[in-house]
Amino acid sequence: MSTLPLRAPTPLEYFAALVAEDDGFALFEAAVAAAQDEYPALDTQAVLDEVDALGARLKARLPADAPPMHRLRALNRYFFNELGFGGNVNDYYDRRNSYLNDVLSTRRGIPITLALLYAELAGQLGLVARGVAFPGHFLVKLRLPQGEVIVDPFNGRSLSRDELDERLAPYRRQHGLEGDDDVPLGLFLQAADPRDVIARLLRNLKEIHRSAEDWERLLAVMNRLVVLLPAVPQELRDRGLVHAELGSSHEALVDLGDYLRRCPDADDAVALRERVRELQRGRPAAWH
Repeated sequence: MSTLPLRAPTPLEYFAALVAEDDGFALFEAAVAAAQDEYPALDTQAVLDEVDALGARLKARLPADAPPMHRLRALNRYFFNELGFGGNVNDYYDRRNSYLNDVLSTRRGIPITLALLYAELAGQLGLVARGVAFPGHFLVKLRLPQGEVIVDPFNGRSLSRDELDERLAPYRRQHGLEGDDDVPLGLFLQAADPRDVIARLLRNLKEIHRSAEDWERLLAVMNRLVVLLPAVPQELRDRGLVHAELGSSHEALVDLGDYLRRCPDADDAVALRERVRELQRGRPAAWH
């Protein structure tokens, strides 16, 4: 009896398997895997092993019965001082800040990648740490017996309520929420859903590549976003526009057609129908 040869999954298929179900969503591994678009030969298991080794080194220094606050202080010293992790203030929009293998190598990143690493190490110490999609700046929330602690992964600061209110003030002004007691601070400090964390990571890259008009890299990110967020037709629309930029008219028409079928009354439906007609006539369709 003949057997078919086993085929290794493509990077996108591997990513799709990691994010397929909300139960057991492989948050950290999916974040590592996102770098395979830039580094196709990246050994994701080697990256996971490296992080495990960093956690094991710190855990070995602590008594088994060390209280949570002691573990947190040790983690902060280890992560920010000894290992030297921090924000890349010199080149914040470098795409490499979004790739965890690069962040591990350079010790520099953006809030979301630093938060992912910090939370992963915290978990290895038995601490409950979750990412917080705070407006404008990703944070980490740790639940301790004494209460919640909010850490800025960019610089290691623990933030007070007054400091968080101050950071939130521009967002409140922009959205007309000043003095609105119905929108308490705690609403902005909810733990982020793992799928939303990966979406935010990918959308950071999406904006970087779109601004640079780097359509090939942008298409790779869009493929991941469509897989990650099948219920969000806007990502399908945006992928269609990238296909158009690359001259892949058939793929663009498929994605834009699917979007218009799902959202026939969208605000951009009229403009996109004209875009579809231009593609059908063989004319280029620029990204807006």
